Amino acid sequence: MDPEKMMEGISKEIFIALKAMAKAKTPEEKLMCSEIVKNLCDSLGVFLSLITEMAQSDGEDGPIPF
Repeated sequence: MDPEKMMEGISKEIFIALKAMAKAKTPEEKLMCSEIVKNLCDSLGVFLSLITEMAQSDGEDGPIPF
């Protein structure tokens, strides 16, 4: 799957979970939603970290030997 589409999908799920958290009435529901948001943000962070690493190392070490 295309990483860009995955990041967009994760972002959409974060917004959905945030809306659900706003509608949650009990502390347990809010906790569950906040855990979902945290996990989704961590997942999105993996992609962003990888992009950052690739951008920083681009051209410094030359081509990657295979």
